[in-house]
Amino acid sequence: MKRFAIVLSGCGVFDGSEIHEAVMTMLAIDNLGAGYEIFAPDIPQHHTVNHVTGEAGPGRNVLQESARIARGTIAPISQLKAADFDAVVFPGGFGAAKNLCTYAFDGASMKVNPDVERVIAEFHAAKKPIGALCIAPVIVAKVVKGCLVTLGKSADDAKNVEAMGARHQETGHEEVCVDEANLVFTGPCYMLKSTIGQIQRGAGNVVRAMLEAMKP
Repeated sequence: MKRFAIVLSGCGVFDGSEIHEAVMTMLAIDNLGAGYEIFAPDIPQHHTVNHVTGEAGPGRNVLQESARIARGTIAPISQLKAADFDAVVFPGGFGAAKNLCTYAFDGASMKVNPDVERVIAEFHAAKKPIGALCIAPVIVAKVVKGCLVTLGKSADDAKNVEAMGARHQETGHEEVCVDEANLVFTGPCYMLKSTIGQIQRGAGNVVRAMLEAMKP
């Protein structure tokens, strides 16, 4: 059985992982006959956002918040090693841009969490698939120089990706951007106005493409 590492960034679209994208990624992996384990940085999150009012307050802990989605079965990303898995995937949500990196604040000059950067670099060096949804592809673009990613149809984000030395491909609902040379697989998900069904199919298509790349 192929094994995926899923990296979360909290719980909730405005300050953590986008819950639909995270759950649909897990569901796709399971439905396609693979397994997964869940990881997150054991760090303070940037802030906590009231998802009703939009008001921001003091941050919590990224690992503890991510554990809500993982139903408590989760490990710190410091324990994640590429040698133990066949692929890694990053769901989106603003937490990916606020907690896994500083893209939400710094754009193309962003910094990546050291463990997140290490994990991506390890999987890339091992020639194992790297997946990312929604806004999370910016993290891969920063670490894997020259790679091809998608952020849907956002011209501003495309410019930032190119400023990082990567390349951008415009995509629509449920489409997968495949960088065969770097084994990077990205999908736009909620970068586009989407239904939950489109998120299910989009995340599933990314996972399916990653599994296809693992075949001999």
